[in-house]
This record gives sequence, structure tokens and C-alpha cells, in this order.
Amino acid sequence: MSLSRRDFLLRGGMLVAAGAFGGPALALAQAQTEQRLFVVVLRGALDGLAAVVPYGDRSYGDARGALVLPDPARIRLDSFYAMNAALASLAALYHQKQLLVLHATATPYRSRSHFDGQDILDSGAVEAHASTTGWLNRALVALRGGQGIAIGPSVPLLLQGPGDVTSWSPSVLPAATPDLLAQVVHLYEADPLLSRAIRDAEMLRSEDPGSRSAASSRGGARGPQAFAAMMRRAGELLGDDRSGLRLGAIELGGWDTHVAQGLDRGRLANAMQQLSSGIEAFEQALGAAWQQTAVLVVTEFGRTVKGNGTGGSDHGTATVAFLMGGKVAGGRVIGDWPGLASHQLYQERDLRPVNDLRALQKGVLVEHLGLVEGALGDAIFPGSAGVPALRGLMQA
Repeated sequence: MSLSRRDFLLRGGMLVAAGAFGGPALALAQAQTEQRLFVVVLRGALDGLAAVVPYGDRSYGDARGALVLPDPARIRLDSFYAMNAALASLAALYHQKQLLVLHATATPYRSRSHFDGQDILDSGAVEAHASTTGWLNRALVALRGGQGIAIGPSVPLLLQGPGDVTSWSPSVLPAATPDLLAQVVHLYEADPLLSRAIRDAEMLRSEDPGSRSAASSRGGARGPQAFAAMMRRAGELLGDDRSGLRLGAIELGGWDTHVAQGLDRGRLANAMQQLSSGIEAFEQALGAAWQQTAVLVVTEFGRTVKGNGTGGSDHGTATVAFLMGGKVAGGRVIGDWPGLASHQLYQERDLRPVNDLRALQKGVLVEHLGLVEGALGDAIFPGSAGVPALRGLMQA
């Protein structure tokens, strides 16, 4: 593909805006709603029974065996459920009535392939590879205004489609000096397209130069703190009313715990702590916009009820999903509970999927973003006409 000189300069200017200024080159789109929705996708299949423990189920101990979460590692939610202590910030939101849990939930997918399960989770379709666009992008189109953002090095299928989507990822380049930035601004000030892109990115970077460190604005943390840094930046971007950002998504891997799962310390506990720290950083960075924001945490499927011979668990079916935000009617675990007795399990090995994840997703789109439920089954979740939206998710 050949590029004209102007196309080359325009793309180069967008890179300058995104890299040197530490933020995406946004169009500052006009949004028709003040509400925001941010989706956190946990890649690898979260063990929902380890995250939200149904300790009140009489079969819990026998069913889980070596995967029983010790009492000191639990934060009690009610007389039946407890949160893994590694998810401390989520438990705090629950007790503040700003987080609710949907347990024993799944997409329509009933096999155990990460690739197919993630494709259905992202696309919102009934079958794998049935759509080349994501349900969150289609929701963005239905909003008829505003922009979406992918936080990370690539745009997941969840956000791919005709809707207006940008992306942001931590820069690996050294920070540009003020002199260089000034020269770039001066060089392209006569170009209406490039100058706008640079101004937009500069505004996001410098709206309050003393409010955050350079490391925070560039999301430059590494190791276990990297996810929290990226979530902090996501909160900064979505919390800026001028950006026009209304929908966004981020991915967090590390949930495929076949070996040495580590319920209260180890791999799974560490992944939960990263998620917990990230949610806390996101809420703090949003500031007042937390009241207009809903955060949906989902994963492709769950894990087996009983552990395997290597201290882990294998691919399962039902799992847990979280919905949180300033206006979420939280402090509840919603949906039906199938039980953990052997005859109650799915295929005699998995938590039975009795709650459709699409019902929760539809409920958020209807009650939080104001979309019309009747159109969701065709435009956003094809083949889901028989799945009604969950109601009562948001405060009146």
C-alpha cells in the first residue's frame, strides 16, 4: 500500500501525539450520554468458586476438596458467600453497596477452548467466529456519539467494528522534552488535521500538570504494578469530560491455573491482587466520574469444581462476573444458585451455568447506557431474543 506524503505526515503526527504526549490522539467526540462503561476481560478462565466462595453450600467442602479456601483468606459478604481476601477492594465496594456479583454464569459457550470461548465472550455471538465485530463496539454505534478506547497494545475483538475507537498503551519511548514538544506543535500548527490531533493529546496530558507524576501519565510502571498503572491511566482518560470517551476495555491475563493454583497465596491470589489494585486505582483516577461509570469484569468460562493432581483446576463452564460503579445497586449476589452436590454439577464436573452472562450485559446497556432492550437481541447480542435483560442493577 502506497502512502501520500500527507498521509505519511498525518500518521506520523498521530504517533507523535500518542507517544510523545503520553495519550491517545482523540477526536474529542461529542457524546450524547455522560455514562461510561468499562469492561475488564480476564483472559484464561477465572475460578469463580475461588473468587466468590459459596461457603454456605453444604456440599462446598466435599466438592472442592483441596481447593477449599481457608477461613482466614475469606471476607464474608453474607451468610452464604465470601470474597477471596485477595480481592479486598472489590469486597470493600460490595459492602459500600457499589458492587454486585452474578455467580454461576456463562456465555452460551459449552466447550472448553480458550480461543472459542474468548471469541464468543468478545463478539457476543452464539457461536465462535460468527462475527468479526465485538458487542461493545456495536453498543458504541448504538449510542450514536462518543468514542471507545482499548487500553493495551492491541484492540481486542470486543472493541473492533465500525464504531469510533482509539487505543492507548504505555510508551516505551523516553519522555519528550518540552522544547521538542513545542517544536512539533509549531511545525504543524498550520495543518488543521495534525495540529488538532496534537492539541487534543496535549490537552489530555497537561490538563493539570501537577496532578499526577510522569510515570502515572505515561503508565510506565512494570511488573505486578503495571496493570494498576494502566487502570489508573484509563480512569484519567475516561474521567475527562472533554475526551468524549464513553466505552473502554482492558485485558488481564494469568487466570489459566492448571498447576499450583494458589488460592490464598501463589498464582491465583497474585492475579486477584492485581485485579483488586487495578480496580482501586481506576476508581481513584475517575474521581467524580465514578458516579457515571459502570465496570464489568468478565472471563470466558470457569474451572472445574474439583482440583486436579497438580494442585490446579482445569477448564470448566460457569464462573462469576462482577458489576461495580458509583450508581450500581450493589451489596448483593444475584441470580440463581445451582448447588455443588455431585448430581447438581454440569457434566458431573463443573459449576452448572444457570445464569446467562448476556442478561447482565444487556441489563447494563439498558439501565446504565439507556439503550432500548428490544434492539439488543438483533444488533448487539444476535440470537439472544429469549434472554431478557436483568433489571434493578442500577440505583434509581
